[in-house]
Amino acid sequence: MTYDGVPHLAARIKPKQQKVEIDMAINTMSPNYCRSKGEQIALNVDGTSNDETSTYSTKLMDKQTFSSIQAASNTNRYAAALYRKGEIHLTPLYGILQLRPSFTYLDKADTKFKEREAANDAGDSSQDEGEDDVKQVTVRFSRPESEQAKQRRVQSYEFLQKKQAEESWVHLHYCGVKDSRSEHERQYLLCQNPGMTENTELIKSPSEYLQMLMPPSVEEETEKPVAPSNVLSMAQLRTLPLADQIKILMKNVKVIPFANLMGLMAAGTESITVLRCIQQVALLVQGNWVVKSDVVYPKESSSPHSGVPAEVLCRGRDYVMWKFTQDRWVVRKEVAAVTKLCQEDVKEFLDHMAIPRINKGWEFMLPYDEDFMKKHPDVVQRQTMLWKGIQAKLEKVFNLSKEGVMPKKTDASSAPYTVISGDQVVNMARVKAKENQARLEKDLQRKREQTKQTSHVAVVADVHIKEEPMSDEESMDTSTYDNLNNGLVNGVHTDENSHESVNGPVSKGDKDLIAKELNEFVASIFKKQYVLTMSELKRLFNLHLASLPPGHTLFSGISDKMLQETVLTSGCKQIMVPVSILSFQRKP
Repeated sequence: MTYDGVPHLAARIKPKQQKVEIDMAINTMSPNYCRSKGEQIALNVDGTSNDETSTYSTKLMDKQTFSSIQAASNTNRYAAALYRKGEIHLTPLYGILQLRPSFTYLDKADTKFKEREAANDAGDSSQDEGEDDVKQVTVRFSRPESEQAKQRRVQSYEFLQKKQAEESWVHLHYCGVKDSRSEHERQYLLCQNPGMTENTELIKSPSEYLQMLMPPSVEEETEKPVAPSNVLSMAQLRTLPLADQIKILMKNVKVIPFANLMGLMAAGTESITVLRCIQQVALLVQGNWVVKSDVVYPKESSSPHSGVPAEVLCRGRDYVMWKFTQDRWVVRKEVAAVTKLCQEDVKEFLDHMAIPRINKGWEFMLPYDEDFMKKHPDVVQRQTMLWKGIQAKLEKVFNLSKEGVMPKKTDASSAPYTVISGDQVVNMARVKAKENQARLEKDLQRKREQTKQTSHVAVVADVHIKEEPMSDEESMDTSTYDNLNNGLVNGVHTDENSHESVNGPVSKGDKDLIAKELNEFVASIFKKQYVLTMSELKRLFNLHLASLPPGHTLFSGISDKMLQETVLTSGCKQIMVPVSILSFQRKP
């Protein structure tokens, strides 16, 4: 539809804002015009009053307003060209506008309706309230505005509307395209005095001349609107330091496997560096990395649901993460009962790392990453110690009982989803070994007290050794140096000629590793005790084996001879006493 033949009633402009409005008449006599709708719109906009401020003076919607918007944000690269008598005349443009229908009359009608509703409510309330009623006044003091808050306010719609309303309209007289005044204004697009301009020879190359006509846009990039704080492209992300990249990624994804995190890093990024950075902003849960609570809830922030401070939210979220280190499933009601937080906050914690299942609870959203646990045992051990510290804090804060701390027993159907591997078994074995050691030491002390009257002292090589009577079992386990070749320390037979054990042939590398482990054990024992019998050394070695994980190299079979040779080569010497007790002393 063209508007060349439509009467133009008024025109106005705001030069600084480059905003134009034009009022055009509507043909109310057209068969396509609904007169009843036009009267209803005029009544809604102006009401029953008829004054100068009325939008429709004829009580009928007989005009419409066209308002302008900027078609281009940067017009420095555009010009109006006019070809006349073999010459091209270029005129720079300062703005390009596009006119579209405006519906501000609907806003005015809505404002009128709200005013009438407010007037009716005020009339009803004035009848109910007395004249002497005292109204409570709330006084609020505004906080000083930060720079970030100021930027948000300047970019807000309300601020822009207020800024546009400050500039007053300049009323114009509209002239048609074929009007003589319009033709006169178009003459200004031609160079008026071509002879007075300086004529210079064009010495530029075509590419340089094109560069002058179309310079690269620099301002256009600076004028782009600021993107939201939570939106960042991968190209922009990789310009940041590696630690900031990982922190931003973890803050957005919340939970991620290490393999996927390495896929988001730039080519050539070392996994050791990524592991060092990820441990600063995330914790290991079921082989996957979960962002730390203090990253999600920084200091001086609060819950949008309950207003709880960030410190309390971090404790509650840490409890949820710790629960997932114990089991695949977590029940929201149980978490809420322990943390004393509202259901919305607890649900937000669980949404970060779990998926709800009907009649089961919340399941951790990622499967157990067994590959990462096997490839990085040092990181797993460090994270395990860190979780023990967090567990101690949670027990103190939430008064957790031992029943609530221990993981739940899983049935056969849920066995494949067991989170805690052999670490629990090892810990239980260590506790049991300590209990056995304490019991054996107590029994030994009791035997020493019983035989204190019958014992005597033997002095050998300036070392005082207390002789102890042996039971039948100790005399069977303990032998002299000549009978040590076929003895067993850990009950596994080893044929030293064939170099084989119950686990198969022992390679040279495995033998070196076994010798190293034995040397470390002997060194640690003789740092604490200076004189030991062979039976006591074997007993301590068996306790040491009980604390090792299954499949350790020392389980390949250690004979009495190997243990004795390790003791002698580590700097200790053998002491022969009158009774059949083989003792060792560390050399000074």
